[in-house]
Amino acid sequence: MEIRDTFSRRRCYILAAFSFVFTFLFGWYGLKSSEWHPSIIFRCTVNKMVYAKPDVLQPPRTDVLTITPWLAPIVWNGFYNRDILNAQYHQAGVRIGLTVFAIKKYVIFIKDYIETAEKFFMVGHKVNYYIFTDRPNDIPNFTLAEGRSLSVLEVPGYKRWQDVTMRRMQMIRDHTRDRFVNEVDYLVCIDVDMVFSEHIGVEILGDVVGVIHPGFFGASRKAYTHERRPESAGYIAVDEGDFYYTGCFFGGAVEDIYKLTNFTHHAMLADKAKNMEALWHDESYLNKYFLSHKPTKVLSPEYAWNNYYGSPAVVKVKRLLHVDKDFKAVRSN
Repeated sequence: MEIRDTFSRRRCYILAAFSFVFTFLFGWYGLKSSEWHPSIIFRCTVNKMVYAKPDVLQPPRTDVLTITPWLAPIVWNGFYNRDILNAQYHQAGVRIGLTVFAIKKYVIFIKDYIETAEKFFMVGHKVNYYIFTDRPNDIPNFTLAEGRSLSVLEVPGYKRWQDVTMRRMQMIRDHTRDRFVNEVDYLVCIDVDMVFSEHIGVEILGDVVGVIHPGFFGASRKAYTHERRPESAGYIAVDEGDFYYTGCFFGGAVEDIYKLTNFTHHAMLADKAKNMEALWHDESYLNKYFLSHKPTKVLSPEYAWNNYYGSPAVVKVKRLLHVDKDFKAVRSN
């Protein structure tokens, strides 16, 4: 292997020298650079990645849907090569932002959240953590890997938990416009009462990304808990809807997250003017957005699992888990 690598390097140096001379001679005789470039002659890569050839006749799995009717991939375990994906995104040098809201008593979850994220979320990539909180003094210090940073953003702690969850769309929108767009390429938004338990990497990145709710991935449209009142800005008819998307996890390119959060915030305000709230608050408005603005990538329930639903065979890996908690206790003042 060492001899082969040495030979490859030597061949690269020889071809590079030839290319330089060739470029000089053509430049001397007045050939325009737009008509020729050394890369046309050869491409030389010393380090190569070895992996099995994809076989279009042998899909990795046939037990689940892997693509939507609008040709967006549905990400399940076993359908991608992590090394290939990492190499592609490392070339682009992308930076990923992760937003999380630790409001009131929910601040108790932030320690496990960040510590498990450091083990499993975008390992080896550039990550900016953005913690929105009304209790900045309760955010502990964290030791982060190289290339990762953490910012604490102080925000109001609304009295009702419903207002906290809905107003977060406005806060994400405003910070995206004023700050995030200048700092990250992709933005991922995940609830604080969750822990990372397996690898979650660049396979989740896309322009607009939604996550199938673990309680509805095998359900009919009629069973979806969409907002059914026609007068609501979150209304979805019984015969509409592709999947039921969870509100605990969504993401996308930073510019697209601005559009998504702007839509959901204005939908909430429209209902508020009618003295209404959608059934499942920001989750209902998020599903409304995804009805007309189809996600370009859909994540399987592996990415937002709740042990309440057991261990179905198709969910081979539980990458992100809801924390068991006393809702009445953590939502009280």
